[in-house]
Formats: sequence, structure tokens, C-alpha cells
Amino acid sequence: MATQGQVITCKAAVAYEPNKPLVIEDVQVDPPQAGEVRIKILFTALCHTDAYTWSGKDPEGLFPCILGHEAAGIVESVGEGVTEVQAGDHVIPCYQAECRECKFCKSGKTNLCGKVRGATGVGVMMNDRKSRFSVNGKPLYHFMGTSTFSQYTVLHDVSVAKIDPKAPLDKVCLLGCGVPTGLGAVWNTAKVEAGSIVAVFGLGTVGLAVAEGAKAAGASRVIGVDIDNRKFERAKNFGVTEFVNPKEHDKPIQQVLVDLTDGGVDYSFECIGNVSVMRAALECCHKGWGTSVIVGVAASGQEISTRPFQLVTGRVWKGTAFGGFKSRSQVPWLVEKYMKKEIKVDEYITHELTLAEINKAFDLLHEGDCLRCVLKLSILPSLSALHPFPFSSPMAGAALQPYQCLVDAILQEGITEETLQSLLFKIYSIAAEGLGKASPHYADVSIEGDDQITKWTTPVDKEGG
Repeated sequence: MATQGQVITCKAAVAYEPNKPLVIEDVQVDPPQAGEVRIKILFTALCHTDAYTWSGKDPEGLFPCILGHEAAGIVESVGEGVTEVQAGDHVIPCYQAECRECKFCKSGKTNLCGKVRGATGVGVMMNDRKSRFSVNGKPLYHFMGTSTFSQYTVLHDVSVAKIDPKAPLDKVCLLGCGVPTGLGAVWNTAKVEAGSIVAVFGLGTVGLAVAEGAKAAGASRVIGVDIDNRKFERAKNFGVTEFVNPKEHDKPIQQVLVDLTDGGVDYSFECIGNVSVMRAALECCHKGWGTSVIVGVAASGQEISTRPFQLVTGRVWKGTAFGGFKSRSQVPWLVEKYMKKEIKVDEYITHELTLAEINKAFDLLHEGDCLRCVLKLSILPSLSALHPFPFSSPMAGAALQPYQCLVDAILQEGITEETLQSLLFKIYSIAAEGLGKASPHYADVSIEGDDQITKWTTPVDKEGG
């Protein structure tokens, strides 16, 4: 692509200070250095971890920065030595790296990776300990090694998972954090068996993914615990069989659950990040074998506590990061499972907005009804606004609307907005001559090089005519 090796100026949502609205800026994104990948982010979702850092409670939070870590996009260019991805590949950025070479990766005991953590933890890239983002010459910190609230971002190659190009990026972007965290907490960390009784504390995205994972594992009962009764109906669709609201009981919630389950649950999952709830989640587990998994992230400085006797008598306390999944190896597998309809993803998406509406998206995240809000990062003007030449009546206004799908499909192939200008005349020629009858329901575009449409599929083609 023409942008390879060049600084790209694009839109990004910049967090200048904790708890202050994010600002949409024109930022400069440097080319990738050795071992780095520059990605065009097409879709990104909001996660409570972004809100946690934005709040100022994250001890590793650095400002000004570009937040965001749950996304999907297309590789724009790669740096020297990068071999596993190339320009045009569809990818999911992964905050949990996988180098396959460090002590952690080779241990076979964890999905943690130590190769780039020393750099990503302080908001820079490993090669030169500098940022690839700037605004008018002033550097911006990276976030979690991903920074996906930007139309372009630069990652270490060990943090990039190549996925099936047929997977819809506006859906599978969720497989960069919350959904795998919940599923993996059940499948990898706890290893829930068929017939188990499970309690899930907190019925947000991660909690519902835990419920889905428990149902898939064959749990006999999945008890949802939340202080919002409205969440129960939705939770049923993800596998929750019973609902308990702690506010409706005089006894501590752990005792309520022990009484409900003849001695305690087999597995519990804390998906909130509240240390008091973490204790309750442990103490509701069955004596002798109950296991509790901490999934939620508590605020800086918080400590967990319980009576040692709880552990002496056989209960186990565990934690999990990214659900124990190895990112580059297993995120593509999760995408395959989604494509085969073996796991839910679409059902977690409750809102869809644009990058310009990111502050509204954060408001929605805190209101309780929002599971995941997906932001579209491509700035897609109308065809008439993009076209450099005047055109006349038959093609004007609403008549152009069906052809917007061609533009969208082209961009999904990794073509930049700049290159799109050179394609529009061809699109208009197709339409004007009556050769292209594309509708918003059927558009399949193949690209050769930067500016050649080699194939388009119309409704007639789809029907074999």
C-alpha cells in the first residue's frame, strides 16, 4: 500500500487526563519498526478495563494515552523480521502476548508471556522504548500494548492473532478480551465438569460468558448473582438457570448459596472486581473441593481476605487472565468456533456507534443495559461526498444508496479511504452503464493491488443467473 513506510495521520480518541472526556484528534502514527505490525482498526469495543484506567484508579495508567484493547482490523504494514502476518491479513490485537520463546510461554503452565510486558506496562514499544503515536510532535502513551481507539495502531508482532478473513470483524472484535476471558475461566482455569453447580457473581459480558461456558461444559445449575433483577431475563439466554439478588436476603450471600446448594457450589466466579464479593465467592464454595476463580480486576491497593480455615478445609482460590487462552494460538480457534456457531458473540453486542461517539459509549457502559458497544472506526462519507466530479440526475441522491455497500466491502478488503477515491469513478461507470446491480444485501468485492476491482457479485450472480 502507498502508506507503507510513511507516517499516517488518522483519527483517534485521546485520553488527556483521568475522568475527562476523550478528545477526537488527528494523530500521527509512525511506521512499524522491527518486530512490529501496523494495523488499520475497523471495529473496537469498549471494556470496563478501559474505563478502569480512564478513571485514574489503574496504577499503570499513563496520560495522555490512546485506550482500547478489544478490536479487529487489517494489517497495513509490517516491520523487519515479521513473518507470521503480512499486509492485508485480518487480525485481532491481543493485549496478552504470546512469544512462544520466554520462560512463561515454554512452561506449559500459563498463558502469560514476559517478552514485551516490560514495555507495554509503561506505554511504549520495546525496540526503542518510545511511542509510535504523537499529536503535533508530542508523544502519546500506548495502552495495554494495543491502543485500539485509533484508526491505525502499532503492536508488537507477538500480540497479533491472524484470523479467518471470512469472519465479520464487527463481531469477532469481541474475541480480543471479555468473551474469551469468561469462557476460558470455565474451560481452562476451573475446568468445570459436567453436572457441576456453578455460581457467577456479576452478569455483565464476562459473567455471561462464564455462564455460557458453564452451560457448554454441562453444568447442572448455573446460579447468577447480581443486584440488578433486570439482568436475569437476558442471562437465561446465556445459560443461567437461577438468579439471586443479595439485596433481597438478610443473610450473607455466601450463606444463601450454601443453603441453596446443600453445602456450597462446586465452582464460583467473581466477575466484578470487588474484594468483598471475592471473599463471598470463595466462601460459598463446597468444603473439600470447591474452587473459586477471580476474574474481575480490583482497584489498586485492594487486598483479599478470608479465614485460613476456608482453604485448609479444601477450598481453592484461583485467578485468571484472558481466561488462560494463549492469544496467537487460540484466538483463531475461538473465531472458528464462532463461525461454526459453537459460541455466542453477536448476542453480547447491545449498541453500535462511531468513534466520534465514544464518550456516549462510555456513558452507556456504566448505565447497566449495555454489554458491549462496538465502535466503527472507518470514516465513511457518502458516495456523493467522496466523488471528486459532479454527476447528474439518474445517479444522484437516493439512486446512489445501493452502491454504498460496494464502498463498505472495499474497505473491508483493507483499502484505505485515500485509495477509495480512485475506485469511485469505476463504481459510477458500472452503475451508469447498468452493468452493476449491486444491492445492500449482496456485495462481494475482490481487490487486486491497490485500485483494481476484479470481481463484484450482484443479486443476479448470487442466484446463478
